[in-house]
Amino acid sequence: MFELKKVIGGLLMPLPVALIVIFLLLLFVSKTKVKSYSLCMLSVVFLWVISTPHFADYWITPKERALKHFVHTQHKQVDYIVVLGGGLSPNSNLQANLQLSNSSLVRLIEGARLASIYPNAKLIMSGAGYTPAMTTSHLMSQTAQSLGISANRIQLNSKARDTESEARDLAPTLVDSTVILVTSASHMRRAQDLFSAQGIDTIASPVEFYNYDTTPIYKRFTASSAVLLSITRYTHEWVGNQWIKLRRALDSGSV
Repeated sequence: MFELKKVIGGLLMPLPVALIVIFLLLLFVSKTKVKSYSLCMLSVVFLWVISTPHFADYWITPKERALKHFVHTQHKQVDYIVVLGGGLSPNSNLQANLQLSNSSLVRLIEGARLASIYPNAKLIMSGAGYTPAMTTSHLMSQTAQSLGISANRIQLNSKARDTESEARDLAPTLVDSTVILVTSASHMRRAQDLFSAQGIDTIASPVEFYNYDTTPIYKRFTASSAVLLSITRYTHEWVGNQWIKLRRALDSGSV
């Protein structure tokens, strides 16, 4: 009964309902244009399939397993902990932590945890925003201070709008230092690549794992907007990596 309740509940969410309705409507429309009709049906089925945990497990889990988890006992001394911002939703009526995206919060928590392990390490918050006064890095800094981290330990990199500029701006500070890089698991490979291109060796501390291999069987084949979001993020990273390869092929010193 519990599994059945979960299956029905999952099917009643906006994405599955929309896809089911579109599929049913397509069954009743004119089929005179066979190619167009077939492409529409295939598009609906394709969107359903890539939005299931089963597909996400196939696409994402191997990439997550390939990442090394940070083990603090293997690193006695750390100079800098760099936390890359993951977005914000500015609202001056809310506290700083309530204006950060989930990705930014997860990364910040890991940065704060590492800061407690390495009390002598500087904590760099990186990320721009919509205005110079309202940035991801400022909000993360305020949240970190509310968690007990001294403002003297925090440095801001608030002008960088993407990972490439973050690495470039921080290079003068981080080169030849022991650096932990905190970002989402989906983003870690590209982030380390871009930092390495600037001469910065980083120790990965990935966060925001999806763990689709542990999804119960009764949920594995139901389309979910949350799963679609994770697929979108990994697709975004794939596109980003291809763009870097193309730029390097055209100009080896471009990035």
